[in-house]
Amino acid sequence: MEDILERIPTYLTILSTICGGVTIALLGGMAIWTFRDIHARSRDVLAQILATLLVIVLPVVGLVVYLMLRPRETLAEAYERSLEQEALLQAIEEPEVCPGCGQRVKSDYLYCPACHTRLKRACSECGRPLHLSWSLCPYCGTSIAPQALEPVPASQPEATPPQDTASET
Repeated sequence: MEDILERIPTYLTILSTICGGVTIALLGGMAIWTFRDIHARSRDVLAQILATLLVIVLPVVGLVVYLMLRPRETLAEAYERSLEQEALLQAIEEPEVCPGCGQRVKSDYLYCPACHTRLKRACSECGRPLHLSWSLCPYCGTSIAPQALEPVPASQPEATPPQDTASET
């Protein structure tokens, strides 16, 4: 029994050393995690230092407070969201493309300059370009029958008048 009582201080020393090491490792891990997390969420160096110090000085309470106050999204998530918004805006504002060849065309083109596909038609009253599916001119209110998309031949032969005009005189 005396042998066990003599070894208790040694066992307590070993146990306290292990507990101290685990505690220091946990505190260090919380501090490192906090620094990495705030670094991913903010470019403000002061905010990064203060958040890390808060967790170091008040380990568990500081971590809870940090989790409540930290920014919702990381810088990478904010960047991705801005890219998505920009892509959506570009899709809205992108110029029209020809359904025949896929080339970019301007909104006032009646025919595709590359493949000669009819893109729009001119209003018979005001002359503005109209989509082929429209049944009404939005500019002047003229009623128009809708048409389907049709390609225009690349070269149309011109009709030549007969050469017999000299013999008629």
